[in-house]
Amino acid sequence: MGIKDQFEDKARELSDKAQDAMRGRKGEAGDRASQARDEASDRASQAQDQAPDSAQRAAQEAQDKFDQDYDA
Repeated sequence: MGIKDQFEDKARELSDKAQDAMRGRKGEAGDRASQARDEASDRASQAQDQAPDSAQRAAQEAQDKFDQDYDA
């Protein structure tokens, strides 16, 4: 095996290693994106659950204020 062959083998090895590393990073990035999407979805669901409570509370406060004004 000549020097040229050794360099070619080493270049191929480093290229394969770099491609493997990039695949790993893409997988990690995809995992992080998926996790962020799930967290955003959970927060949106919580906000939707709280919205009716806020609306009911505001309506009740308005009714209470109206009742107080009416009684006075």
